[in-house]
This record gives sequence, C-alpha cells and structure tokens, in this order.
Amino acid sequence: MKQGNLNIRCTEDYAVLYWDKPAAAPAGAEYTVSLNGEVIGRTDKTHFTIEGLSYGSAFRVDVVSGSYCVGTATLQFGHEKRRIDITEAPYFCRGDGSILNTDNLQRAINDCGADDILYVPAGNFLTGALRLHSDLEIYLAKGAVLQGTTNLHDYAPRIPSRFEGTEMRCYSSLLNAGDLNSKTGANCRNIILRGKGTICGGGQELARKIIEDERARIKSFLDDNEELVKSCENHDTIPGRVRPRLINLSNCENVWISGLTLKNAPSWNVHMIYCNDIQTDHCRFVSEGVWNGDGWDPDSSTHCTLFASEFSTGDDAVAIKSGKNPEGNEINRPCAHIKVFDCRSECGHGICIGSEMSGGVEDVQIWDCDLAESLSGIEIKATPKRGGYVRGVTVRDCTAPRVMLHSVNYNDDGEPAAQPPKFSHCFFERLTLTGEMLDHDRTRHEVAPIEISGFEKAGFEAEDIVFKDITIQKPSVTLPLALCRGVTLANIACVQD
Repeated sequence: MKQGNLNIRCTEDYAVLYWDKPAAAPAGAEYTVSLNGEVIGRTDKTHFTIEGLSYGSAFRVDVVSGSYCVGTATLQFGHEKRRIDITEAPYFCRGDGSILNTDNLQRAINDCGADDILYVPAGNFLTGALRLHSDLEIYLAKGAVLQGTTNLHDYAPRIPSRFEGTEMRCYSSLLNAGDLNSKTGANCRNIILRGKGTICGGGQELARKIIEDERARIKSFLDDNEELVKSCENHDTIPGRVRPRLINLSNCENVWISGLTLKNAPSWNVHMIYCNDIQTDHCRFVSEGVWNGDGWDPDSSTHCTLFASEFSTGDDAVAIKSGKNPEGNEINRPCAHIKVFDCRSECGHGICIGSEMSGGVEDVQIWDCDLAESLSGIEIKATPKRGGYVRGVTVRDCTAPRVMLHSVNYNDDGEPAAQPPKFSHCFFERLTLTGEMLDHDRTRHEVAPIEISGFEKAGFEAEDIVFKDITIQKPSVTLPLALCRGVTLANIACVQD
C-alpha cells in the first residue's frame, strides 16, 4: 500500500516500509523513523521493519532525513488471524523429509481463508507442486522447509507458462498462483508468503530428469531441426524450456514475499509473468550450480520491488524480461516500474535486463546494491533480432565489476523483429566499478568496467547514456564504446584499489 512517498505492507504484528531514495540524498544518508512522534529507530537503508506491536494497532509513521521529511503515513496492523497448523488435524503433515505431503498440504491451502494463516512449523516437509489461491497467507517458522521432490511426475500437470520469452506449457512449479493470460489483468490477488523458513526445489537433479525425459519425448523434432538446435545456447536449451520454477506467479496482483530462503529451483526461483504489485524483501536466493538458476525475474510485469535480499545464484540474480521476438513484440506488454535496492550478490551474474525484452523495459531504478561478487554486474542486453526497447534506467550508489549495454548472440532462435532493439535514457551515478568479475568457478578476471555497444542500423545506436561521479578501481583502463551517441562521461576517476 502506497501512502504518499512511503510504501507499507503489514500483517498481524509485522510491517515493512520502504521509500524511494531522494534524488539529492548522498550515499550513506541516515533516516529517522517515528511512530506517533516517538523515534523508534534510525537507519542508513531506505527501508525499515517493525515487529512485535499489538494486533490491530494503528500508528502515524514519519520518516525524515535531517530536515527533509521523506514521508508520513498511517500504519495499520491487521487483526489476529486463526492459525492453521499443517501438522495438526485434519492435515497431519509429516516433517521427516521422507513422507510425501502434497495432498495434505494442498487440502490445508484450500481450507485457508482470508482470516487464517497457514502455519508451517520446523521440519522438512516433502512435497510436489502446490496450487495457491487469492487471499492467502502462509508463514514458515524458523527451521521449516517446504522441500520439493526430485520426481518429475510430482510436477504434473503442465501448465501455461512462459520461459525465455516464449509462452509454452511447462511443468508446474513448486508453488503456483494465477492463470496465464497475456490479454487480461490479474486473476489471483492478495498472497503473503513470509517467515524465517525455506522453500527449496528439486534443483539440478530434477532439472536433469526433466531435460532427459523431454529430449526423448521430442526426439523426432530435434532430429528434424538440427540447425535450430545448433543455434541455441547448448543442446539442453530446447528440452530444458519446460522446467518449472520454484515460485510461478501468473497474472497475479498484490503478492508479498518476505524473510524466506528461496533455493534450488530446477530453473528460475521467483518468476512473475503479467503481474502487478509484487514485493520481495529480506529474502535469500540460493541456486549456485543450477543451470539457468536465476533469482528474481519480473517478466512483462509492473510495479515489482525487491530489496534487502542476498543472492548466491547459478545465473542472473535479477533478470528483467518482457518476451522474445516475434511473440514478445506482438503481445507487447512491457516490464515497467521495477525497483531493486539494498541487495547483495555473493556469486552469480548480477542484475540484468534482457536478453528477452521484446515487449520493452522502462523505468527501472536500482540503488544501494553491492554486486562486486558477480560476473556481469549491471547488464542491459539483447540480440539484434529482438526489437523492443530498454529506456529510463537509473542506477545509483552501487558497487559492481562493470556496466554493460550491448548485443549478445545466445538464445537467438525465432523470427526477427522488424527493427533492432533500442537502448536509451540510462543514468548511472556514484558507482564503484572494480573492473574484476567473479566467474562461475569463483576465479577472477579483469574486464572493461564500462562497455557500450548499440546496434548497427542507423537510429538504433545506444543513446543518451550518462555516467556521472564514477570510481573505477584500476589506475588505467580502456572503455570500449561503439555504436552509441549522446554518451556523457562526467567525473570519472581511475584509482588504485
């Protein structure tokens, strides 16, 4: 819920608020948070968590920085909800890591109403795919694990989904909400997934089983399309597109994921398709060693916000997408109003826009992120065939190996769009660029800290790109700039680390 400049989400006795970083705020600015005029905390983050107050309480909350009022709002905690414990009657779920709980868990989810909380206590609860519904809150206690099986049959039936920019039927994810429809709005609303527990998928073992099963199922197609197979990233690309995610949100609205460890999907961990108003905060994403193991992927979705989270991923920590040519151009649903802040990468690719961005990407704001331990840092990417655009990207007060706006040549099957993509109106301020990336095997390699390359067709150069107050931790570097115009480099300092 947005009130003025403050965004607040709360349930019974737990609230998280955040605010946009003021344009004039320096790095390390401090904010004071008050309830009913009494100071309850100070922070140098642009978010604050409040716990332990009375059910149903209402407060006036103020956030100030020095003499500047960031925002004022009303904080209203919810009334106490009825707790449905999955281990109690009539569900009797077993957290021993060996008993399959899918049917009992699904009955508990179905029975959980708007005035209830589905409570998952400590234990390892083995399960296959589960279906969520509107007006649902699930709380995972410390030590609670929803553990996805490695049996591909536990993820039937296949459901309409979208992978690498193309709509197709994929295996059901561990948690599924909403029904995919590119022509309509939300059909599933008001879901909260929170707590201190873990949602864990079947990981690379499940991925391999699905890929080999699908390869056998479509063998004749693969044999008849050898050139198509050769044009893909590798021989697993096409059969691998039916893998499920950890959490799949399709046409959902008002979803809050908070405090959880999300790990080891067989592909991407959290995927939002045609969604609106999705908040993820204080989570840990773990998928190192999983091929395509992205962390958080808004796809043709709007008003998606991620903060206070950590990443140790097998691919992009964040991947912002909007479809792949030609289908993505025809559906034409942009990804817009995306915010990522106060996040940290331990390994993986960093924050990426593309390469599937044929429906367009605009208004992406990134601030206060530490991506030094990543391969790509901050990357805007597309193939020349994509079409679409990326514009209105603002990145401030971050650390990364590098910033790249460029063309890539992988995942390039499909009919080309009528025009190349367009990168424009991107602003980078107060960045520290190390010029040293962390590879998948955790070795380090020197890289160009800034790389810009648009597209060869006239009018599709990268345009209006600003770098201001940038520190490069190398005494001397080369910055490859090509196929671009209107590039500003202001106050760039190369220093010895």
